[in-house]
This record gives sequence, structure tokens and C-alpha cells, in this order.
Amino acid sequence: MSNILDFTLVDLVEKIKKKDLSSKEITKAYVERSEKSKKLNTYITDDFKNALKKADNFDSKPDFNKKLPGIPIAVKDLFCTKNLRTTAGSKILENFIPTYESTVTNNIWNEGGILLGKLNCDEFAMGSSNETSFFGNVQSPVGEKLVPGGSSGGSASALRAKLTPATIGTDTGGSIRQPASFTGIVGLKPTYGSCSRYGIVAFASSLDQAGPMTQDVKDCSLLLSVISSYDNNDSTSINFKRGDYLKKLSKSIKGKKIGIPKEYRVEGMPKEIEDLWQKGITIAKEAGAEILDISLPNTNYALPAYYIVAPAEASSNLARYDGVKYGFRSKGKNLIDMYEKTRSEGFGNEVKRRIMIGTYVLSSGYYDAYYLKAQKVRRLIKNDFDEVYKKVDAILTPSTPSSAFKIGEKTNDPVSMYLNDIFTVPINLAGLPAISIPAGHDEKGYPLGLQIIGKAFDEQNILNIAYSLEEEINFKNKIDDWWM
Repeated sequence: MSNILDFTLVDLVEKIKKKDLSSKEITKAYVERSEKSKKLNTYITDDFKNALKKADNFDSKPDFNKKLPGIPIAVKDLFCTKNLRTTAGSKILENFIPTYESTVTNNIWNEGGILLGKLNCDEFAMGSSNETSFFGNVQSPVGEKLVPGGSSGGSASALRAKLTPATIGTDTGGSIRQPASFTGIVGLKPTYGSCSRYGIVAFASSLDQAGPMTQDVKDCSLLLSVISSYDNNDSTSINFKRGDYLKKLSKSIKGKKIGIPKEYRVEGMPKEIEDLWQKGITIAKEAGAEILDISLPNTNYALPAYYIVAPAEASSNLARYDGVKYGFRSKGKNLIDMYEKTRSEGFGNEVKRRIMIGTYVLSSGYYDAYYLKAQKVRRLIKNDFDEVYKKVDAILTPSTPSSAFKIGEKTNDPVSMYLNDIFTVPINLAGLPAISIPAGHDEKGYPLGLQIIGKAFDEQNILNIAYSLEEEINFKNKIDDWWM
């Protein structure tokens, strides 16, 4: 059984197609390990019994032409799954059962994937540590009482603990890449519009994007090929020619120009992060890439701009949760009282904080001063990237300014928590693709990641660069199953 759990997603697909393993054997292995790993609090809702039935059904009538034939996969609880509870980590959606399926998860099931269950996340994806979930914080398998990062922390933790062979998350300001870095896995945020947002519980509509979280770059390429598609149900979905990312994966990056932005050398950045960055630069050089110093002058304004735009969109999106149509409802003396009590009791502190910020910056007299100005800054940030991409093919930076921190360490300091996204937020504002790959450890043995940022719709290029670096780095995770 332990051998099954050691295989990558690509390995498992190959073994099923060769009939070396059955879907039932694989599914059973992940179900049994998941049931022994409840201390990590990764699952909000499991679907284990149904998964085992579906695995049986697949084995009785296998279809080896599928990209994920009989492969069990757990997904972030932000994706609507038909007839299975979807909570977004919030009390207000505690008993919400969708009558439809998100496009991204539907793509997975259409390619033979089997749902294991729904993974814990920060409430409405608002958080950087997976501590804001109504269902309790997730623990990282990397170390006891350590955050897995957020908001896709349940996905990162479950993958790293071998409770699922691959998973998907959402990234609004770094919510795939930051937990990927904290747990030593691969996480990709695709170009905005590459993966449909239909059926994903909305946080900030102009920033949210689904993406794969996997054990290595090959797995990432395979899963991206499955989930990326054009969708008429999503007005922001972009119709472009999508390739077979796994088939076209290459380690050759000779002649590629990789930019190193001086603005990402932030004050107070630990030496181990700087050393990791330099290690990545050296490996890229040795692989034949040309390293160029570049400038992204408006980077310093990315975080404040993000924390105006994202809460503004959140306050608008979350206005629909009023206790009338669906979800949690509190009793009130009248309609207004019911609205107020429902939202007061249904939302957690971080969600309330962002709704209040968003409502403030959109209010009369402040719209021009804050929201409109933030959107102008956003355009300047995108212009910076457009300008440097005339000279380089990709950009290399650290994924996070530090390794994972202890649960509760930053709960009472929102600004310090928000600073965790300093290297990831600009990419969401510009709508670009970026991937985080595990690249080393700090002095405590906690994982550290490197981020590769690409041009819009140039996922193949950053996957190739990541694949080349991954081979030379040869990252090995240090996990001892302390939670079992």
C-alpha cells in the first residue's frame, strides 16, 4: 500500500493503463490513509464510500483513453460539486448542497477522475494560513502546529501528507503558490481566463483563478491540460488554443532570457531566501539560460492596491449571502434584523474585516480616492510586466518572504499576515501565470519555494523552466508522519 502512495499522478495513470494497479486499489489506499490522518483537519466533507463505488465501476468498465482513468482526487471546498456539500470554509454555507458542478471539477470527472472529498480552506479563500475556516485550522504535515499556508492550505496539506495524488486550489493573491511553497509541493496559478470560474465560490472576480497543485512538474502539466478549457458559462473565460502541456514538456531552456527583478529584494528578507534565489539563478545559468537584471518599479504598490481591489470585489460578491435564498439564516425581529444577524453570525472575523474595507472604499466620496486609484495602479503594474517581457521570456523570484510559521503566530496581526503575499500578489493583479516549485529548506527543515512568472498564456514556457530547475534541485521533503 505504501508503494501506491509513493507514486506520482503520472505514474498512477500509467500503472492503471498497464493494468498493474486497479482504481479500487489506489482509491482504497488513499481513503485508508485519509481516515488515519484526521488530526491534520484537511477534509471538510469526505465522499469515501462513493469514491470506492465509483472505483469499482471504473474497474468493471475501464476507459483507458481518459487522461485521469480511475484516479481519486480531493478538491478544495471552494468548487461546487453537485449533490455534495460545498461550504467555502464558512458557517454561512455550512449546509449548502449545490445542484450543479463547477466546470473545472466537471473536466476532471469527464477525464475519469473520482472525487475523494472536499478539502478545508480559509473562509471564502480569505487568508494566508488556513486559520480562518469555520471548520478549524488545518495543520501542515511538515511540522506540528505549523500552518500549511492559505487559502488552499487544506489542498496543500492533503497532497503533501499523501491523502490525494493531486489536487486543485484557487489563487486570488497567491493562495496556490504560497501554500505550495510552505509545504514543498508544486502549485501553478494559470493565466486569468485560462480555467473557468463557473461554479467556484467567488472571492474577487477579477483575480480568482483555479489551478493545479501536484507532487512535481509533470503532474502539474497533466492536470493543467485537464482543467484548462474555454467555457461559455464564464464571461471571463478566454478562447485560445490550449496545448498538451505534458506532451510538450521539455527540460531544454538554453537561450531563454530570465529576468531578476530588483524590487523583490525586500528589506528584512531572510538570508536563506536570498540564498535560495541565488541557487535558482545559478542552476538556470548552468542550464543555458541568460540572466538579466530587470525592474518592476510599481511592485511596491501591489500589496496596497490588492487590498483595496480584492476587498471591494469581495464586499460585492458576498452581498448575496443574506439568509434569504440559501445558506445559514438567523432569526430576526424583521427583515433588516434577520439580514444583520445572519451576516454577523454567518461570517468570520477576517471575512467581516474585508467586507468592511471593501464597502468603505466603494462608498460615496471614497470610490475615486481609493478604488479608482487602485485600479490605475493595477494598470501600471501590468504595464511594468508588459515592458520587461519585451526583453525576457520569464521572471524568477522567491515564492514567499519566509517559510511556514506557527499556528496563531500572526492571527492578531493582519498586516503581517498580508505581507506573506508580497511576492505573489502582483501576478494576480496583472493576470499572469506563475508557478511555485520546492527548491530548498530553511534552518528548521521547513520547505522554501521559487516562483517562475510567465507571459500571459505562456504556461508551457514556465512549466519547461520549472521542469529544468526541478531536476537539478532534486528536492526531498522531510516528513515523518508525526500526525498518524
